Amino acid sequence: MRKIFVFIFLLTIIFVANDLNKEEVIIPKESIRFRVIANSDSKEDQDLKIKVKDNLNKDILSLLNNKNSLEEVRKSIKEGMPLLENTINKTLKENNSNIDYNINYGENYFPVKEYKNVVYQDGNYESLVVKLGKGEGQNFWCVLFPPLCLIDEDEKEQDIEYHLLVKDILNKYININ
Repeated sequence: MRKIFVFIFLLTIIFVANDLNKEEVIIPKESIRFRVIANSDSKEDQDLKIKVKDNLNKDILSLLNNKNSLEEVRKSIKEGMPLLENTINKTLKENNSNIDYNINYGENYFPVKEYKNVVYQDGNYESLVVKLGKGEGQNFWCVLFPPLCLIDEDEKEQDIEYHLLVKDILNKYININ
């Protein structure tokens, strides 16, 4: 009985601490989003989406390096479209994929999205969108300006540490393996 009480107590503390650490991040009206939509939800299509996204991220980081204003970012993306298209073509070729794609910078539709405890309504937003094939699969989504994509990457590392800490605590006090 004591183990159950300790377990419930620890879970309560973890959930309360987790809620206190959550920060609301408000995406400003003046922002540029980035989205890569997979052809389907098959493992192959999702893997290809991640590869395209990872390779585009490298180009986008170099294009947007030292760009501090919305206008600078807009200009860099527009001028960098040939580079981005080249990267997509190269990635598809390296992965033996002959799937078609569409890349568009402008006003693009986004479905409802919850991000950092804030719900963003569906609608058309200024964005860079890459649609692979039919574009019917899960998508990668972030904000290029202001640069919120990098925040997500940092948090993934924190989540890993957090989950390991929880496991260590539970193992120490409850001996679950």
